[in-house]
Amino acid sequence: MNAAELKKRLRLPLIGAPQFIVSGPELVIAQCKAGIVGSFPALNARPQSQLDEWIHRIQEELAAHDRAHPDRPSAPFAVNQIVHKSNDRLEQDVEVCVKRKVPLAITSLGAREDVYKALNSVGTLILHDVINVTFARKAIEKGAGGLVAVCTGAGGHAGVMSPLALMQEIRAFYDGPVALSGAIAHGRSILAAEALGADFGYAGSMFIAATEANAVEAYKQDIVDNSADGIIYTNLFTGVHGNYLKSSIKRAGLDPDHLPESDPSKMDFGSNRPAKAWKDIWGSGQGIGAIKSVMPVADIVARLEGEYRSAKAALCKS
Repeated sequence: MNAAELKKRLRLPLIGAPQFIVSGPELVIAQCKAGIVGSFPALNARPQSQLDEWIHRIQEELAAHDRAHPDRPSAPFAVNQIVHKSNDRLEQDVEVCVKRKVPLAITSLGAREDVYKALNSVGTLILHDVINVTFARKAIEKGAGGLVAVCTGAGGHAGVMSPLALMQEIRAFYDGPVALSGAIAHGRSILAAEALGADFGYAGSMFIAATEANAVEAYKQDIVDNSADGIIYTNLFTGVHGNYLKSSIKRAGLDPDHLPESDPSKMDFGSNRPAKAWKDIWGSGQGIGAIKSVMPVADIVARLEGEYRSAKAALCKS
């Protein structure tokens, strides 16, 4: 599947980003039914045997939706794989994805040729997270089928490059599929991503406030109540720099304006890492000022589509 083929299957050129704990089958199914790519981290399925159950459930429910709605079939889904040496279940998770022939995969924190070969063998389109051109070149050389440019302001493990700079440099040498991440929470931002040369927008934080998200109500309300000023960039919690809600850090008894640095060598994405490590420290991107209420995914996507169409029409008139 190439970018053009994928776009034809989408209501909006948008990929819902995989989010630790937050993204589960309910959210993914709702996103795909609404016409955008839904995704989840393989590590969210615990124990490991649950991954096969989740993928099977997603495939069955989307197939049923497509039979009932042939005029508006669902979008493809993606499984995120953390390709880091501490992820001791990576090979098992990849085997499950190969067996189930998942349509899309998103790889993060490492590029491995053997992982790409295994997934490519069943036609999976692989997009790899990158925060700079060095990582982008390495991923393409090792066999990734596309990129996710993770720029400043993105939720989770964000980079620090401007989307204008990173997209400019990527498009100077690469013409394959690219999704752009970084504070995308409005329809006009999706259009802006396309204007910068991306094929898709890539958004996560807005879906934390979705009814179907696996997030506690306080987390969802924090997304609604906050804006870019309520976000801090730190590596304290995982060893990798990311964006987090200051409000959750304060509730944990820490001062968000005086956080220590973490040792990057201690980051751990293994299956034994307790989910509670991130449970009370909540990630978020800078675009959440556009989120005004908790609502179903279908309503979020409808809002985005209206904003996207309006922005496109206004641009055509100018």
